[in-house]
Amino acid sequence: MSDEQDELTRRKALVGLAGAATIAGAGTGALAAPPRSDAHPSTRKAAMMPARQPVVYLPHGGGPWPFVALPFGDKEELAALADYLRAVRTAPAAPPKAVLCVSAHWEEPAPTVMTHARPPMLYDYYGFPPEAYTITWPAPGSPAVAARVQQLLGAAGIKSRADAARGFDHGTFVPLKLAWPEADVPTVQLSLKEGLDPAEHLALGRALAPLRDEGVYIIGSGMSYHNLGAFGRQGVPASTAFDGWLRETAGLEAKQRDERLVRWASAPAARACHPREEHLLPLMVVAGAAGADKGVTAWHGTLLGLALSAFHFG
Repeated sequence: MSDEQDELTRRKALVGLAGAATIAGAGTGALAAPPRSDAHPSTRKAAMMPARQPVVYLPHGGGPWPFVALPFGDKEELAALADYLRAVRTAPAAPPKAVLCVSAHWEEPAPTVMTHARPPMLYDYYGFPPEAYTITWPAPGSPAVAARVQQLLGAAGIKSRADAARGFDHGTFVPLKLAWPEADVPTVQLSLKEGLDPAEHLALGRALAPLRDEGVYIIGSGMSYHNLGAFGRQGVPASTAFDGWLRETAGLEAKQRDERLVRWASAPAARACHPREEHLLPLMVVAGAAGADKGVTAWHGTLLGLALSAFHFG
């Protein structure tokens, strides 16, 4: 293959890292056995409460990877990321009642939640082989969880909308198909808000924090580096500097962490890593929902040599 053909193939593959422009309760059974009838009332109540769920910000990779072979990245790098994503289901101490996923690939004028009981697939990428458009992940939705999301946002004074037709985009179905290949976890997707204001997304997460004590696992799906114009060796210094700042920030006390996240654009090499911040903003929602929980760097690796990290709280 000529150098020109090589470069064309590589560029085509990288398109999937952004996807195309955004195309704009089942399974909620009890998690624990019923408590004994002779147990103290407080014991019965505690036994019936779902385990508190963590909140996670993760990198979802590029396009339909790894379910379609793409000519980018080092095999070992990609294998390490895939292994991490498969392990995301093990972060909670007990299986979640449902997952709420905030994807970088959905923006709306107001935070919008999918309400479909059986969400379809949304192939929000282009230029890939036919098999990229036959991937399935038939997880059920959860209208009950969707309604609870809107209830919590309304109580916090945040206007929201519902979308009964929206399907799972690749920011959701790629990492969750790796984590739950059986597609047996009810899943609801929530949009970002247009304008991408970090303070608004932190507030969004704070409003949704009670879901954690109701058995809902909140996942923010994006990429800690997302500059397609410098996706390769030329972006390594910037990605290293910004990723180091992110890892330091995630581990701070909540007040200082959130203050830094509001001012993320002043961080080292911030705009070199995120010319547009839609892949970073799911972290703001996650940090808001984390409350006082400090973050840990649950995974740190590279893609084409570019530093990437995943953060878990709680």
